[in-house]
Amino acid sequence: MKRRWSGIGAAALLALALSACGTAGQGKEQPTASAGTEKPAAATKTIKYLGKDYTVPGKTDRIVIAGAMEAMEDALVLGVKPVGAITVGGKFPKMFESITQGVESTGEKMQPNIEGILKMKPDVILGSSKFPPEMAEKLAKVAPTFPVSHISTNWEANLLLLGELTGKQEQAKQVLQKYKEDVTAAKAKLGDRLKDKKVVSLRVRTGNLYIYPEGVFFNASLYADLGFTAPPEVKAAKAQELISIEKFSEMNPDYIFLQFSEDENKDTPKALEDLQKNPIWQSINAVKNGKVFVNVVDPLGQGGTSWSKIQFLKAAMEKLAS
Repeated sequence: MKRRWSGIGAAALLALALSACGTAGQGKEQPTASAGTEKPAAATKTIKYLGKDYTVPGKTDRIVIAGAMEAMEDALVLGVKPVGAITVGGKFPKMFESITQGVESTGEKMQPNIEGILKMKPDVILGSSKFPPEMAEKLAKVAPTFPVSHISTNWEANLLLLGELTGKQEQAKQVLQKYKEDVTAAKAKLGDRLKDKKVVSLRVRTGNLYIYPEGVFFNASLYADLGFTAPPEVKAAKAQELISIEKFSEMNPDYIFLQFSEDENKDTPKALEDLQKNPIWQSINAVKNGKVFVNVVDPLGQGGTSWSKIQFLKAAMEKLAS
């Protein structure tokens, strides 16, 4: 009888350990952690991220990033080396070199390798809020999975989440505080000099020109942080929006921050060169005055994310204050 009772107790503990998995969701709060009142053999903790609670192992040493380039940037900022990370075109981009040496690939951005991730035995997975439900469900069966937000306004919560998971909460808070101080200093340096200037961020993808909503891509840095006024076309954009060269020339911006990646223009490798030769492009004020800045940060930067915002602020100030 005694031996039978021990088997039942072991089974109960195993079932309890396997049940420790959170579910995905979004809201507006920033992540905080709280320990449970009782801890079984496999200790767990609860992390609040964007309004939802996630139950994860007490120690989350084995972090896997799948789909969320935002989390890749956060890892770069905090110096976190994941067990698995995203590849682009089958290799790790050079900008992530410091955190991907000896790291395994989780697959391409929107095509995670579930079988490979399973073999990595992750404690937690940082997925993407862009994943379809079926992909999120597959990942959640492997390990507790966070749908890391691709929305620019959640960049602080994203960074704090990784800080919470890795024990680098204070470092994450210091990074955010430093950025706010740098923004204040930048605005003071610019003063009202460029108050009436039209500043636009532009992206060349598949050989076409794209603008973004006021709070997306590098626009959040230009308009929300530095205080420039978004043109009506940017204010009207609901998502990434294709714009013709003729329509863009009518905007006639004074400063252009243009991003061009070869990976996004494989079928039109000379798109940037052709654009620069276009007479309509050459008629724009920013072009005529030498105020077009190409790839001031790595074109793989997501824009409204930690590394992108920090690097863009530095680069933009060098161009705008000169």
